[in-house]
Amino acid sequence: MNILGPDTLVFGVDDVAACNQCLQDYGLHMVEASATHGVFEALDGTSVVVRHDADPSLPPAIGKSPNIRAVIYGVADATALERIRQELAKDRVVTVAADGSLRSVDDIGLAIGFQLSVRRRYEAPSVAVNTPGQPPQRPPNQVAASLEAAPVVPHSLSHVVLFVPDVALAERFYVERLGFRVSDRFTGTGPFLRPAGCSEHHTLFLIQAPAFLKGINHFTFHVGSADELMRAGTAFAAKGYQTFWGPGRHVFGSNWFWYFNSPLGGTIEYDADMDVHDDNWLPRETTAAEETSQMFLFSLRAPWFPSGGNH
Repeated sequence: MNILGPDTLVFGVDDVAACNQCLQDYGLHMVEASATHGVFEALDGTSVVVRHDADPSLPPAIGKSPNIRAVIYGVADATALERIRQELAKDRVVTVAADGSLRSVDDIGLAIGFQLSVRRRYEAPSVAVNTPGQPPQRPPNQVAASLEAAPVVPHSLSHVVLFVPDVALAERFYVERLGFRVSDRFTGTGPFLRPAGCSEHHTLFLIQAPAFLKGINHFTFHVGSADELMRAGTAFAAKGYQTFWGPGRHVFGSNWFWYFNSPLGGTIEYDADMDVHDDNWLPRETTAAEETSQMFLFSLRAPWFPSGGNH
């Protein structure tokens, strides 16, 4: 099934204004916002939607608010949509909208949807890296660091991480029913999963957790580079958002990360430079620990400049 990845995450929240402000401060483009809802996009059209948790248009809650209410996946073509419809209709209700998009639920009760992907081509500057011993990637007199650089805009919705009360049940659904592949696994914690139409290390990570935690752990958008991640995270922190974890670099997936507390029910992350895999990749497995989760970890400190007797 040619699922490309998540197009939209839908949240039910108790403080719409705080969530709208958070997503705007994070760098997403505000498509629309009001006292009752908000829609925020990355450069490629992937998005986050927030609505008040009492909004009757939201799917049923799977956990306490604020929390994720739905994941809408983008697919490559109408053939993929029909295959998904036929598969899910074997044992659950599948609603087909006028535009052909699908709505259903997964095996933990989370609303899921499928649509022709909204992902679009876009242009964004890249940070060329000069490596000793190799031809320079930046021409003479082109600088990489500038205090006048434009604010970082997230490129694309990367992945969502969910707390689930039965990780084996959830994994079987995504692998056996929707064709996701396991990239790697933390023993006793859960699998990193990617859909068949995506080569990135993971777009979904499932974490075994008590039922009262069911729902969002975190979500993230890709930025263009480690440089962009550091600039975006620094700017976000300067606006008062508290670091939860990072900045650093993961082992599984290799992606740079920086997580922040958010009013959306979980943490919000910036990530960059994730591994890609094909079907020849053999999943790794280990227990989750400091040394298996991060190659290194930095700590944000207040601005500082050496002076006085420092050498």
